[in-house]
Amino acid sequence: MMSYIEVIRQILTEQNLSQQQFADILGLNQTTVSQWLLGRKKPGYDSIMLLYEKFGIEPNELFGIK
Repeated sequence: MMSYIEVIRQILTEQNLSQQQFADILGLNQTTVSQWLLGRKKPGYDSIMLLYEKFGIEPNELFGIK
């Protein structure tokens, strides 16, 4: 199973998005996305729901839960 970091990296690659573009879609600061990708922070509930709404990523998929 992929970690949330790998899932986010995959979205960026597949959608050909920069961190800034990804952040803009989610209505977040680019720094927040950078912190996620560095493993310094994890997406909170609101961000998890946005990832589901905008990209169809199930919360369980985001955190590698079967």
